[in-house]
Amino acid sequence: MNLSRDNHPELREAVAALCSEFGSGYWQEVDEKRVYPEAFVDALTKAGWMSALIPEEYGGSGLSLTEASVIMEEITRSGGNAGCCHGQMYNMNTLLRNGSEAQKKKYLPQIAAGKLRLQAMGVTEPTAGTDTTRIKTVAVKKGDRYVVNGQKVWTSRLQHSDLMILLARTTPPDKAAKKTEGMSVFLVDTKSKGIEVKPIRNMVNHETNQVFFDNLEIPAENLIGEEGKGFRYILDGLNAERILIAAECIGDGYWFVEKATRYANERIVFERPIGQNQGIQFPIAEAYMEIEAANLMRYKACGLYDSKKPCGAEANMAKHLAAKASWEAGNVCLQTHGGFGFAAEYDIERKFRETRLYLVAPISTNLILSYLAEHVLGLPRSF
Repeated sequence: MNLSRDNHPELREAVAALCSEFGSGYWQEVDEKRVYPEAFVDALTKAGWMSALIPEEYGGSGLSLTEASVIMEEITRSGGNAGCCHGQMYNMNTLLRNGSEAQKKKYLPQIAAGKLRLQAMGVTEPTAGTDTTRIKTVAVKKGDRYVVNGQKVWTSRLQHSDLMILLARTTPPDKAAKKTEGMSVFLVDTKSKGIEVKPIRNMVNHETNQVFFDNLEIPAENLIGEEGKGFRYILDGLNAERILIAAECIGDGYWFVEKATRYANERIVFERPIGQNQGIQFPIAEAYMEIEAANLMRYKACGLYDSKKPCGAEANMAKHLAAKASWEAGNVCLQTHGGFGFAAEYDIERKFRETRLYLVAPISTNLILSYLAEHVLGLPRSF
């Protein structure tokens, strides 16, 4: 089987070759021990895939978001988990699109060379959730520094990141012209004094944390873009995030479909392959169609993003459709395997848990629906 691998075949082949060095046994061990796949991420970095979106002038590969999405897809399609490394891809866009030339020259070559990792983004807070305009983490300018106090939650890969993108309020809400203004973005050294990290154990082997800031000092030169305009910069990065997550889900979806199809052809019950039964055939075929449809929206969103055109609706739709399709493909794959689907050695239960995350994060399904209802369909704002 070679489903829908027509786009960028040479890139796919190269990424798949690297992923083949980290097979099922590697990912099962990483999952069982609840550790970070350090060796895999190191290999991606040395091969240049982690610097895919960094322009060549700064030492990167200079690839498009479309090509970066192919990398993410191939990782999950190989049976791996791209959640360990996708943060560097989309976090990079906040710096690339809004950072100063001095910031780019200082940090991007080191990131491209693997000397620094930019894997973490601190946006979500316990009391704000998806309503980012209500964040309470504050950054007060004092001389040539900003002093930060507050808390973030679900800050992933922070323990394996040298730098993080941090969103904090620099103007009180009652003094900002709009509720989406008055927030600023900073590039933070994660080893700085004033940062306390508390890991959150979760159903997926996904390194994520609560983070507390107690008089964290950030040099003023680490402000990205203009003070007070950070919400817009973050949204720009989040569109890339949603598109890349969509690609991961599509990779998972194809993995589930291929796994189910092989098993349906090989498993003999009542002297015939179970795949001969329409009760097995039809769900797999439907899952495949849904993945294919989501894939089209993924490429549409990628094309708009790479052309620097508005893509908020398309990025959201791609993420939503791909997450749903992948989850359903996971259900079908598990059902096709019956009891064996619950056995860790088949990898299905692990991938099943991993892909389930994306119906919740990095943006909830309901918020996507609300966004489309209001901004595309013109329905009244629901919140």
